[in-house]
Amino acid sequence: MTSALALDARDLVRRYDDRIVIDHVSLAIVPGESVSLMGTSGCGKTTLLHILGTLDHPNEGRLFIGGQDPTTLSEQEHARLRRERLGFVFQQSNLLPSLSARENVALPNWRVTGRRAEALDRAGALLARFGLAARADAKARVLSLGEAQRVAVARALINTPHLVLADEPTGSLDSTSTAAVLDAMTEICREGAALLVVTHDPDVAARCKRQLVMHDGRIISSNLSGEGADRRSLG
Repeated sequence: MTSALALDARDLVRRYDDRIVIDHVSLAIVPGESVSLMGTSGCGKTTLLHILGTLDHPNEGRLFIGGQDPTTLSEQEHARLRRERLGFVFQQSNLLPSLSARENVALPNWRVTGRRAEALDRAGALLARFGLAARADAKARVLSLGEAQRVAVARALINTPHLVLADEPTGSLDSTSTAAVLDAMTEICREGAALLVVTHDPDVAARCKRQLVMHDGRIISSNLSGEGADRRSLG
């Protein structure tokens, strides 16, 4: 990781017709920091996440990922930034069902480097760290929900990104699977990446070092986890 901010969003605005969905949001996240974002449905959380992940664009404001402005890049450079500097974990794991767990994790790295065997070795090592060595060659379609989400976390880390964006990553899981996925997600910050988690679960939010609350397109409050926070906190 570089010394630059992993994420630097400045005064972002997103409008759809006459409706303001993101209303002058600024947010900076340093490498290795975990941040949660909570708020009621429709407050703009997912739209903001899409903008920060360069899947959508703001009408106003500036965005820097690892010190780089995506708007200055060619289409090819933009795609490379998304592959190499960003990781994504969604509520549904979005794995390719016909590929094995190892192949799903390896695929983003294989696309970047062109070295299939090296990517598979790297994927296998990540899966072992997440307690999934025995499931590495299982097809994604036979994995449990909790296993699939841990595979998705490993896939998000395969290219050592600057920033990982997670949208309700435990929303469809039971408590046991949620705990396993959150334990896996601690590896994101240990690797030096920043983590932003959109969640409705206060227990998930409490595992992050900083908690943000969004309302009507604005970030209205921010808290830092105190010294008494759960020692298993993300990062």
